[in-house]
Amino acid sequence: MKDAKKDSEKVVWDQIQMRSPRGIPLVPGQSTRPIPKLMVWLILFVSVTYVMYTLKLLTTSAQQTCDDTPFISSLHRSLLHPNRTTLISPPLILNQTAETTPTHHRHRDVREKQVVVQMQPKAKLTEIHDVVFGIAASSKLWQQRKEYIKIWYRPNKMRGVVWLDNLVKYSPEDKQTLPPVRVSNDTSKFAYTNRQGHRSAIRISRILSETLRMKMDNVRWFVMGDDDTVFIMDNLVRILRKYDHTQYYYIGSLSESHLQNIFFSYGMAYGGGGFAISYPLAKALAKMQDRCIQRYPGLYGSDDRMQACMAELGVPLTKELGFHQYDVYGNLFGLLAAHPVTPLVSLHHLDVVEPIFPNVTRVQALQRLMLPAKLDSAGIMQQSICYDKTRSWTISVSWGFAVQIFRGIFSPREMEMPSRTFLNWYRRADYTAYAFNTRPVSRNPCQKPFVFYMSRVRMDSELNKTVSEYERHHVPHPSCRWKMADPDELEMVIVNKKPDPHLWDRSPRRNCCKVMESKGPGTMVVNVGVCKDGEISEI
Repeated sequence: MKDAKKDSEKVVWDQIQMRSPRGIPLVPGQSTRPIPKLMVWLILFVSVTYVMYTLKLLTTSAQQTCDDTPFISSLHRSLLHPNRTTLISPPLILNQTAETTPTHHRHRDVREKQVVVQMQPKAKLTEIHDVVFGIAASSKLWQQRKEYIKIWYRPNKMRGVVWLDNLVKYSPEDKQTLPPVRVSNDTSKFAYTNRQGHRSAIRISRILSETLRMKMDNVRWFVMGDDDTVFIMDNLVRILRKYDHTQYYYIGSLSESHLQNIFFSYGMAYGGGGFAISYPLAKALAKMQDRCIQRYPGLYGSDDRMQACMAELGVPLTKELGFHQYDVYGNLFGLLAAHPVTPLVSLHHLDVVEPIFPNVTRVQALQRLMLPAKLDSAGIMQQSICYDKTRSWTISVSWGFAVQIFRGIFSPREMEMPSRTFLNWYRRADYTAYAFNTRPVSRNPCQKPFVFYMSRVRMDSELNKTVSEYERHHVPHPSCRWKMADPDELEMVIVNKKPDPHLWDRSPRRNCCKVMESKGPGTMVVNVGVCKDGEISEI
């Protein structure tokens, strides 16, 4: 009886143990005992899988943080140092690529592509041997004007061709100092109907195409000019380096005469001042130029025919103010002493204007100008304005050319305007017919400037600076009753300036100058250089 009772209690107890807290049977009988083991293994498997997935997720996040840091640092460095080889645009492109790449390949691909970008060679800068010159010349004026070409052309470093209308005498000395000479092709088949011009304009307009057909190697730019054009080579290269030679570019400048620009075009590069055309554009022009010329028989010159073809190609003029046509008469002093804040690239019409330095020939004056240009081509003709406040003088330095000293104080706004020492190309026109602002030479007899022209220049290798001397140009001055210091006592101005080949790699800004303690009576010393923080030409 007791045994039967115990057995019944055991069965009840087993049934209680096999029920859940809510009373639901967990296992129906003895035959289902292996099922709890499967449940345990299933739960264990799910737990292990969850832990492994969590660890992998954490590892991936850490790796992403490590991989993104070099990219951010690289981008940060490139923004701080834009001139270095690391560029901003490639990382941005890589980032976009990485976003469309699966997660397990993203970071590896970014790292691999970053290495490829960093190993790309730096683009080669344009050099003077990448430029080919096409020089338009006349056989009648060849013996005289070839001397201008000798001033700037370097036969061992440059490439170019002089294109003439007829054969000329070409001596052995000319072969060593001048480009080779060629006679232009016959242009009699082209119509020319302008009664005021000369049909040689057609010949000159085709010089670019004829030079291209010579098939010279490794050409990036063609530069056109006249036989009375003088180039500052280093500054020309500085200008061309600003532009992509693989694109279409037509670079030059306008005339100084507002009337000239109206009659011809404000969108035309004047050929005498020189203009540059990229190689791809030259190829495109050569394919259509002869057809284009036939469509414009009534145009006057070669440069307006060139611009007409550029208009058909859809290429506008890219203006660079350093190319100077100089459609003026008289003395260039006012224009040169207040040169715009841009590299001096070219001078033209040198037979028409007076020599830029007094008491010498035109060729000798230009040869003198090349002396400071060799020491600091970037700074040649660049104006600096400062004041001698103790004597109430205004000093304007056109480095490598001239120094002016004025009684009284003139604002920089007025000093940077060219003084009217020259006459308009149209002699009946007055100063309102210029394409820029000008000012009178002096409004008061006491304000007539004392001018000092550059006479000597040398390089002080110990101090790494140029020392240029400017001697007084003696001309009669009107009597002045102003009770102030008289610049008439000065005979020489000495200007110290460090060469600055990277001047035009920065944003355009005039250099500053400062009057220093003079070395003796009759001498003024001026230092010229990059403006310091907070330094201005303050009145």
